[in-house]
Amino acid sequence: MYSMFDLLFETPSYRPVYVISDSEMKELKKNQHQEELDEITKQKVRLEDAFKAQLKHLEEREKEVKKELKLFSASKDK
Repeated sequence: MYSMFDLLFETPSYRPVYVISDSEMKELKKNQHQEELDEITKQKVRLEDAFKAQLKHLEEREKEVKKELKLFSASKDK
């Protein structure tokens, strides 16, 4: 059976450290920023497409409702 002390001393309390040059760090940051920018661009396109689809749906529904209102008004006048 293990005690708390065994777990404390068996578990390493460090993480690996990676050393890279300044130029590698700049390249890494550049790549991360480019990936983020690409993702932002993709999200904007998806949002614009979704907005256009929703707007089209609402415009079609507006036409249907106006048409039905005209039918009700016409039948009420008779």
